[in-house]
Amino acid sequence: MAKSNLAIRLTTAAVAVPLLLGLMFRGPAWGFSLVATTAAGIAALEIFRMTHPADGVAQGIGVVSASVVTGALAFGSPEPGIVFGVLVGVPLFGMFVPLARLGEIPSAALRIMTGAAVPIYVGAPLGLLALLRRDFGDDGPGLVLLTLMLAWFGDTGGYFVGRFFGKTKLYEAVSPKKTREGLFGAVLGSVAGALLAHFTYLPNLGLSAALVLGLVGGPLGQAGDLVESLLKRSLGTKDSGGIIPGHGGILDRIDALLVLAPLVYLYTLER
Repeated sequence: MAKSNLAIRLTTAAVAVPLLLGLMFRGPAWGFSLVATTAAGIAALEIFRMTHPADGVAQGIGVVSASVVTGALAFGSPEPGIVFGVLVGVPLFGMFVPLARLGEIPSAALRIMTGAAVPIYVGAPLGLLALLRRDFGDDGPGLVLLTLMLAWFGDTGGYFVGRFFGKTKLYEAVSPKKTREGLFGAVLGSVAGALLAHFTYLPNLGLSAALVLGLVGGPLGQAGDLVESLLKRSLGTKDSGGIIPGHGGILDRIDALLVLAPLVYLYTLER
């Protein structure tokens, strides 16, 4: 990474992170839910611009679909019937959109599956992140921060260990820069983030649970990153977007979070 780009990334983080933390810990739960819903819509737009480049109507439907899933979870009733209806009904609706907007037949399969998958891939995990903030009392903000730190510390550990010690390619066909040493660094970073949570702002997180979440979250976050890399590579795109200076698109920043939010949410339900 060029030094100038690293400086831009650090500057952006220095501005955005305090604002996000302030909203999580001092703002209302609905405020964070609104941010999560907005992020889902933007991430969906980035994907639909790659898969539906000439169809603004389908892009708009994709944005609404992902936002509806996140919003239904974040603002709606926890009734299982309602949740099930949204998680099944919205993807089914997305499958039918190409019938109304036929376009080129060779790309129809991609567009059908994008319409069905994106609301779940993007919308549901961000909805679960909002539920962590909303439904778990005083621990809610800390649980969200734990999820973010598993992703951020894992990404940072993977980057620096891979940059200085990386020699063995992890999955060159998908992400040429990732190394096995970087994966080890990502695990160390995620474990460090979970332990920091245990010893500081989230004392209800047990030590053994923190270690397990870090050890599982590190590889899982890297797998989420690889999935997004494969998505972009298959569509000939380097970045999902350019909304975040130095960081690319929203999807580029939340790819690991999309798999770590369900992990932390399931842990929280079972603890």
